[in-house]
Amino acid sequence: MSSPASEATSTDPVVRIQGLRKSYRVYQKQEGLGASIRGLFHREFREVHAVKGIDLEVARGEFVAFLGPNGAGKTTTLKLLSGVISPTAGEASVMGFTPWERANEYRRRFALVMGQKNQLWWDLPAAESFRLHQQIYRIEPTKFDRTRDELTDMLDVTRLLNQPVRELSLGERMKMELIAALLHSPEVLFLDEPTIGLDVVAQHKIQGFLKHYQEERRITVMLTSHYMKDIAALCRRVVIIAQGRIVYDGSLAGIVDRFSGHKVLTLLFADRAPSDLDRYGEVLEVEPPRVRIKVPRDTIAGVLSSVLSSYAIEDVSVEDPPLEEVIAEMFAHAGEEADQMDHAAAT
Repeated sequence: MSSPASEATSTDPVVRIQGLRKSYRVYQKQEGLGASIRGLFHREFREVHAVKGIDLEVARGEFVAFLGPNGAGKTTTLKLLSGVISPTAGEASVMGFTPWERANEYRRRFALVMGQKNQLWWDLPAAESFRLHQQIYRIEPTKFDRTRDELTDMLDVTRLLNQPVRELSLGERMKMELIAALLHSPEVLFLDEPTIGLDVVAQHKIQGFLKHYQEERRITVMLTSHYMKDIAALCRRVVIIAQGRIVYDGSLAGIVDRFSGHKVLTLLFADRAPSDLDRYGEVLEVEPPRVRIKVPRDTIAGVLSSVLSSYAIEDVSVEDPPLEEVIAEMFAHAGEEADQMDHAAAT
């Protein structure tokens, strides 16, 4: 009998999600002694909808960012795709497998790394945890040694293999976590905040490693991160989730076009900068003779025409706002869109 994965073709999406939902019943603890006593006999619960019917397809070899504010449903979705939890409704398949059925063959072909969860034994050297992974995944000894040596060399941690994990820095531990996840050469990798809490040097090292590894092996990766540098360095495609719903699926550049309502105009005046520039927009910075102005996107052409005809300008530039600023606007806008979807669904 063939496995689900063997029946899939190379053109099929590696990840396919249809109408996926996950809800939880959460105990509502009331304030006060009387309410606490009543709660012993009659508990009140509320329904939390973490994922609200999302649809998504990810092709083989894609590196996709899963972006959203805290509580948006990102981690819940990765847990569903990893088979850690089961959905309330909907369907999902990864390489032809239903994740929450937890087939052994499926578990040998994907990996999940969570930046705030450890999979290594705290008091043992990473080398011992790696040996345990070898036994669990039944990795042939020669292949195991070759893969381990290659990964530890790429991440520059060979000298730390026999040091207890608890003695490693946060960045060193995360490198070891990544190695453990990749020892069995998974075809799909789910990464949940892999660089959270790391310093800039460690972030950059892990970004470079992930980029090189994914490009070389052509594995499929889904990444959640709050660090925009992770997203910009690694992902061409960004999926935004807000309040359990997907509200954007496209390129990183498309986020700026869709969610930023302004551009930044920088003017270098030949003489003293005029004092009435606030009529064009919000003056962000004045360093005579240079001025930076936040201008509504739909008025930029008219503002440029007016400024250039009214003043002696030596240099001018028009730029998009910083990505982090756009992301903040995006989260607010995406939350409003999700609220509108909820309202429409309820009426």
